[in-house]
Amino acid sequence: MAIKDWHEEDRPREKLLKFGAAHLTDAEILAIFLRTGTQSQSAIELARHLIEKFGSLAELLAAPQDIVLACHGIGPAKYAQIMASLEMGTRYLDSKLKTGQALGRSQVVKDYISTQLRGEHREVFAVLCLDNGLNLLNFEILFTGGISSCSVCIKHVLRHALSHAASQLIIAHNHPHTDAKPSTADNLLTYELKKACDLLDIALVDHIIVGRNDTLSYAESGLTPFDE
Repeated sequence: MAIKDWHEEDRPREKLLKFGAAHLTDAEILAIFLRTGTQSQSAIELARHLIEKFGSLAELLAAPQDIVLACHGIGPAKYAQIMASLEMGTRYLDSKLKTGQALGRSQVVKDYISTQLRGEHREVFAVLCLDNGLNLLNFEILFTGGISSCSVCIKHVLRHALSHAASQLIIAHNHPHTDAKPSTADNLLTYELKKACDLLDIALVDHIIVGRNDTLSYAESGLTPFDE
């Protein structure tokens, strides 16, 4: 059955307009951007198939272009629509962070960092430089490592923060193939970096880890050294 033949409240676009985007499933959201399906699948059936194939919506969005384009029913136009939707969300969050409007909401910060790091297939370490008003001054990936580790130079992080006149920092890194549970090395790095920041009167606000399918905030979780 084509989507146009569904009951109005079950159609993704109509459901969004009546109940809001938060009430839609991942497949329903994706179907809106796909717009059409194939001869044998509706847009929502195609969306469900893609999410099942890649394991989650996040992993679909992070997948290499050639892998996605190899999927039946996905051509350059549909791929462009999917990537444009991801970029639009990233730019929206970026604009919020640059005005300090969203930094009091940990979920928005986690969403922003997740969109920036989720597509990385190697471990990377990034820094968000902030001013006293929690306005985003700069976001940058400073270090890139291998599949499971990344070496971080604390002196380089501090020089980067000073070069942007940052008074507050949020650090972030990813676990490309595992969950966001911090390792002993992650905890030690956080502790050492906080001590170094304190010496320069720079506040280390949070450390966020982006896992394969989840995101963790040290400050939100009450993990040391943010519980001191």
